[in-house]
Amino acid sequence: MILALRALGVGDLATAVPALRALRAAHPDRELVLAAPGWLAPLVDLVGGVDRLVPTDGLGRPAPALRTPRVAVNLHGRGPESHRMLTRTRPGRLLAYASPQAGHHDGPGWRVDEHEVDRWCRLLGWYGIPADRTDLDLRRPAPDGVPTGVTVLHPGSKVPAKRWPPGRFAALARELAAQGHRVVLTGSRDERPTAQRIAADAGLPAGAVLAGRTDLGRLAALVAYARLVVSGDTGVAHLATGYRTASVVLFGPVPPARWGPPPGRPRHRALWPGSEDSRRWEGAGSHPTLAAIGVEQVVAAVDEVERAVRVSGAVAA
Repeated sequence: MILALRALGVGDLATAVPALRALRAAHPDRELVLAAPGWLAPLVDLVGGVDRLVPTDGLGRPAPALRTPRVAVNLHGRGPESHRMLTRTRPGRLLAYASPQAGHHDGPGWRVDEHEVDRWCRLLGWYGIPADRTDLDLRRPAPDGVPTGVTVLHPGSKVPAKRWPPGRFAALARELAAQGHRVVLTGSRDERPTAQRIAADAGLPAGAVLAGRTDLGRLAALVAYARLVVSGDTGVAHLATGYRTASVVLFGPVPPARWGPPPGRPRHRALWPGSEDSRRWEGAGSHPTLAAIGVEQVVAAVDEVERAVRVSGAVAA
């Protein structure tokens, strides 16, 4: 058994896709087990190559099903807690970043400002396992009744600093609807009231609010068949990358150099009018860098990515 730990969220799993596929290619005859939250199961199926998901929330004592893997791979963090959790499974070998606090001196050194995709590709490369950082595509699910060709606005985030002001999402929705976009609003059940206020302020019908009405599998399908996605730096943005769906991603405290869409893809646009100094902020609400992004900038970025999609379609034809 090859055990990989990534007990985090949607974006975290999506950025680990190249590393997981590299492990699959390096160990074609071994069972590849992923320790991750159980609610990510629909997305794990769309990654492909993972033989079994063992539901794992946080870094507590590992489940008995994770005992004595041939190789354990820490795709979760730098340690020491994640290293110790994997060490308790008694692996034949641990692939992880060096963590003297956890007694693990093997592995490369951690780089704070490295892109999350590159971080895990570099880890495996250090151990002689090549990984392709561009291998981010997800399997396209069946539409299963979700609306297709819509423009998805995702105003929420579990991190308040990453939320663009709702009033600006309303203004954006109003402008895009006037241009002929079929706008829908997504989010969690807790984010549904905010989505409803945005829809009301934008003059959208009540049926445009899908927040709280889509599980992860249906959300992935919605993004896969969408015209466009506009969101903050959150998991939905990574789904857009995985499906090559045109996207505009609004960044606040963390720059796109660490979590943004891959460079060289004109259909994805990251907006971040910040600097390294702007990340030093401890206030509440939208991060100042995120709040500095105006509606007109987002509309212009939407025009750019849609033009890129049309150009790429014309070239393919």
